[in-house]
Amino acid sequence: MALTGLDIYKLLPKTNCKKCGRPTCLAFAMQLAQKKANLSDCPDVSEEAKNTLGAASAPPIKLVTIGANGKKVQVGEENVLFRHDEKFYHPTGIGITICDDLSNEAFDERLKKINNMKVSRVGTEIEIDLITLINKSNTPEKFADAAKKISEGSHHCIILSSTSVDNMKSALANCAEKRPLLHGANAQNCASMAALAVENKCPMTVTAPTLEELADLAECAKKAGVEEIVLDVSGDNPRDVLQKLTKIRRAALKKNFRAIGYPAITLVSEEDPFMEISLAATYVAKYAGIVVVDHCEPWGIMPLLTVRTNLYTDPQKPIQVEPKLYGIGDVKEDSPVIFTTNFSLTYYTVLGEVEASRVPAYILSVDTGGTSVLTAYSGDKLNDKTVAKAMEAAQVASKVKHKKLIIPGLVAAMSGKLQETLGWEILVGPREASGIPSYLKTEWHN
Repeated sequence: MALTGLDIYKLLPKTNCKKCGRPTCLAFAMQLAQKKANLSDCPDVSEEAKNTLGAASAPPIKLVTIGANGKKVQVGEENVLFRHDEKFYHPTGIGITICDDLSNEAFDERLKKINNMKVSRVGTEIEIDLITLINKSNTPEKFADAAKKISEGSHHCIILSSTSVDNMKSALANCAEKRPLLHGANAQNCASMAALAVENKCPMTVTAPTLEELADLAECAKKAGVEEIVLDVSGDNPRDVLQKLTKIRRAALKKNFRAIGYPAITLVSEEDPFMEISLAATYVAKYAGIVVVDHCEPWGIMPLLTVRTNLYTDPQKPIQVEPKLYGIGDVKEDSPVIFTTNFSLTYYTVLGEVEASRVPAYILSVDTGGTSVLTAYSGDKLNDKTVAKAMEAAQVASKVKHKKLIIPGLVAAMSGKLQETLGWEILVGPREASGIPSYLKTEWHN
């Protein structure tokens, strides 16, 4: 039975020292009970309390780390079903497969393509996290050689996929220092695979047809000494996969069922690449810790990475650009000046349209706490004073000889007050960013 906040409070020092970052020990106890705090946050907790509360206060989903030293992928340790309840902490790891039976040329070409799988979105470069090496040759030599190539030739974390313990051992000899995820343990080889994972201090997956059997295998691996386990729920039936992912998450969070309190992985393989990416995106949303696809084209990976970025962005902290004056193109003293907010999506939308117009222009990014134009205006974060402050900080008057400022058409109502405050001529621009190219080419006159 889960401990209540009062049960936990009785075991705490009760000094209200605030060292844990909470105002009182009772507040800290309540957060521990809700799995929103870690016992380690309290520096003065007794050994008796640690023994009693250690397991009870642990996150319902175990944190698993893949990789070492440089790049690492951490999955699990989520506390909520829905992002609006709090937020998600550890983004789903996105991986791409590569098979060890490819020719040297084909293998090197695919590895290079995977290494370069990066896309830029609203000013942030995002990329995949993992390379999944499939032991398709079913030979230890090819598996080991391929593992060595990836270890030496890629910065990505590694998943080694094979049901053969001997083949896995050969591959580990060439990449164990990268701390790969060992994928392939089932009811037949779980004990041997777990021993290999313990020996090399690596995380491992377990797979079984039902959740009950999956829980049994996870317990088997845990008893063998494996501390970091990932549940493999891959399958050909999307409905079954989605149901398993959801049941695992709900059982861990709502029922505190620790037997399957681990992150999940699913490998998606479809002949139709559109279906493959669609299914992968679905599993990212509900609730895979790792998703692996065969598809290796930027046009397919970009939407998958975008879905992940959208889900794992903290909703309480909008993505922002630095509030300042940006010169777009070969700007001169007669170039137009446009202002918008420092919400990344808004800024980069405006930026794209200004670039499309081929009219060199200044964009003034006004600090509104990362909110959009209408949101900032309705919340009084975008007004004549904030724009004037931004203009002064960026020394806009020293950059152009004219005194004309183009404002978003959605906030045309502030034009009068802004003109009065700034002493500049205020020009009302288009309501939508898509109208900027036409406006700059036909309406702007210095």
